[in-house]
Amino acid sequence: MNTVTPRVFIAATRQNDGKTTTSLGLIAALQQVYPRVGYIKPVGQRFVEIEEQKIDEDTVLMNSVFRLNCPLLDMSPIAVEPDFTRKYLEHSNNDALVRKIQKAFDRVAWEKDFVLCEGSGHAGVGSVFDLSNAQVAKTLGAKVIIVTQGGIGRPIDEVALNQALFEKEGVEIIGVILNKVVGAKLDYITEFARKGLKRKGLELLGVIPHHQTLSNPTIDLIREELRAEVLNDAGGLHNLVEDVEVGAMGAANAVGLFRRGVLLITPGDRADIIEAAAKTLAAGELMSGIVLTGALRPDAAIMKLINAMPIPVLLAAPDSYHVASKVHDLTVKTRPTDVGKITLIRDLIAKSVDVEKIVDATIL
Repeated sequence: MNTVTPRVFIAATRQNDGKTTTSLGLIAALQQVYPRVGYIKPVGQRFVEIEEQKIDEDTVLMNSVFRLNCPLLDMSPIAVEPDFTRKYLEHSNNDALVRKIQKAFDRVAWEKDFVLCEGSGHAGVGSVFDLSNAQVAKTLGAKVIIVTQGGIGRPIDEVALNQALFEKEGVEIIGVILNKVVGAKLDYITEFARKGLKRKGLELLGVIPHHQTLSNPTIDLIREELRAEVLNDAGGLHNLVEDVEVGAMGAANAVGLFRRGVLLITPGDRADIIEAAAKTLAAGELMSGIVLTGALRPDAAIMKLINAMPIPVLLAAPDSYHVASKVHDLTVKTRPTDVGKITLIRDLIAKSVDVEKIVDATIL
C-alpha cells in the first residue's frame, strides 16, 4: 500500500459531532497547501445507489463539491448494508476487506499530494466486523484528529475513551477539534478545554463556533424524509427552515405563525389556514414552506391558491403530530446543493482550525 502520500484520519467521539463538516472544511483549507487533495471514506454506513453501486453519501458530497477526479467506488470501498454484519460473522473475511481498503486507498492517492480519510463515528465503530475506526486508521498508516462537541467535561471524557482505543492500535492522535461551541462561551471553553486535553497529552487544534444555519434543514431534505409530494412549482426547495409551527387553531389565531423562515404544518383540509397563509404571502411575508398533512389533498379552489404561492407546498401522508416529530428528529446533513452552508463551513474551518499544525504533523 502507498506509504508516501501524507494523510490524516478524521474520527469523532459520537455520530453527528461534525466529522463530515470538519472534513469538508479541511479539504478546502488543505487545498491552499496541497493542490491535489484526495478523499476516502473506507467504511460507510449511510449510502446511496449510483449506477448500481452503493456509495457513502458523504463521499458523494465531497466529490460534488471538490470534483476529486477519482472513481466513487474507490473513495467509498465498503458500504455496510443491513445484513453486512451477519454475513461477516458467518463467514469472516477480514483479510479481503483490508486488502480492498488498501487497494482503494492506493487508487485514491494516485497523483495526489494529500489524502483525507473520514471515519464512520467513534474509535470503536466497526469493531463487530474487525474494522473499527482505530483498526482502519492503523491499516492506512494515518494519524488521527478527533472531533467532539463543544464543552469541557463530557467531551474530554469521551475523547479519553477514544484515545485509549487508538493508542491500543498504535495510532497517533494529532489533536482534537471542538465543534458547535456557543459563541458566548468560546474563550472560556477554549482555555479550559486546552488545559484539560493537555493533561491527556493531547493538543487542541481548533474550536468551531456554533452556527444555527448548519443545523437548519432545507425544505427538500424534509420532503425527502417525509416522502412528500410537491404540490406547486414555486421553487424554493433549498429554503432553510429556521422554525416549525403547527397550524391547529383557527385562522385568525394562526396568522401570527406565518413568519419568515417558518415551516407551517397543517392538515390538508384546513382551507381557512391555507387561505390565511396565501394572504400573508401575498403581502410579502415569506415563510420557508408549508406541509399539508394526513394525505388530505385540497380541493380545486384551494389548489389554485397553492399554485400561486411563492413558496413550496408539500403533501405528506402522516398526521401533523407525526410530521412535526419527524422534522424535529431529523438529522441534518450537508448536501451538495447547500451552497450557502458549504461556503460557511469553509470559512469557519479556515478561521477556527490550525491547519498549518495539521500539515506539519502529517508530513511523512
